[in-house]
Amino acid sequence: MKKYIIIILLSALSFPALPCDICGCGVGSYYLGILPEYNKRFIGLRYQHKTLVTHLGPFGERSPLTSDETYQTMEVWGGWNIGKKFRVLAFVPYNFNERTAQTGDGYKDGLGDVAVMGYYNLLSKRGMVGEQLIVHSLWVGAGIKAPTGKYEPTERTPGSESPNNFQLGTASTDFTLNAAYDVRLMDLGLNVNANYKINTANKYDYRYGNKFTANALLYYKFRFFKKLTVAPNAGVLYETSQQDVEDKKYTVDVSGGHVLSVVGGLEANYGRYSAGANYQDVATQQLANNRVNAGNRLMVHLSVAF
Repeated sequence: MKKYIIIILLSALSFPALPCDICGCGVGSYYLGILPEYNKRFIGLRYQHKTLVTHLGPFGERSPLTSDETYQTMEVWGGWNIGKKFRVLAFVPYNFNERTAQTGDGYKDGLGDVAVMGYYNLLSKRGMVGEQLIVHSLWVGAGIKAPTGKYEPTERTPGSESPNNFQLGTASTDFTLNAAYDVRLMDLGLNVNANYKINTANKYDYRYGNKFTANALLYYKFRFFKKLTVAPNAGVLYETSQQDVEDKKYTVDVSGGHVLSVVGGLEANYGRYSAGANYQDVATQQLANNRVNAGNRLMVHLSVAF
C-alpha cells in the first residue's frame, strides 16, 4: 500500500500545475475541488469567504490608504451528465463586497458573472493492481463567462496605483480551458483540477490578466452504514495571474501575481445528498508587486442529486 501512495503523490507532482482576478476578489476564481457524487444531475449552493488587504505601501506595509476588503459569494451551481461522455457545469454567483478604510468604507452586492463549462470524458478506465481496484478518469473541456455582474469604471482611475478588485463583475466575456483528473486505488484517491481563464477587454478598454489555477487533493473515502461516505482531503492550490492591461497597451503595475495555498477539507455523501467544506491557508504569495495581500479562504457547499 505504501508503494501505491507514493505513486499517487508523484502523479500529483507531475500533473501540469498551473484563476482569480487577483487571487481572491469578487470577480474571482473557479476553484472546483472534489465534485459531489452524482450519476445524472445535481444542483446546490456554495458559499465562499475571501479577504484582501489592498493599497499597501511599496514594501507591503500598511499606510493611511490601506483598505481591508471582504468578498463573500453565495452561488447556485449545478452539473449535468449527458450520457457517459459529456458533462456541463454552471455557476450563478451573488456577491457581497465590503471595504473598510480610513479614506471611507464601501459596500456593494449583486449578481456576479455567470459561467458555464462543458467537459468531455477523454479517459475512463478500471483495472486491477494486484487484488485492488484502480479507477482513472480524465475530463477536458472549455467554458464561457458572461458579463452579467455590474462593473463600475469609477473604481479604477487610469494610471492610478489602485488595484481594480472591488467589482461585482468584469464587464467582459471571458473563456476557460479546463481539465479534471481523478485516480482512485480502492478508497484512496487523488483529484486534480486545472483551469486557464482567457480574458477579453471590456467596453471600458480594461482587460484583466489571464489566470491559471490548479489544485491537487489527496482523499480517502470512509464508508458507514452502506449509504454514508465521508472523505477527508488535503492538498495544494496554486493560482497565478498575468498583469491587467488598460487602453489596450498599458500594463497595470498593481495587478497580477501568484498565490500558493495549503487546502484541507471534508466531503460527505448520504444517498442523493452531499455536503462539504474546505479551508485554504495561504502559504506564500506575491500579488500586485506586494501592494495586495490575500488572506485565508473558506468554502462550504450543499447539493442534491436528481
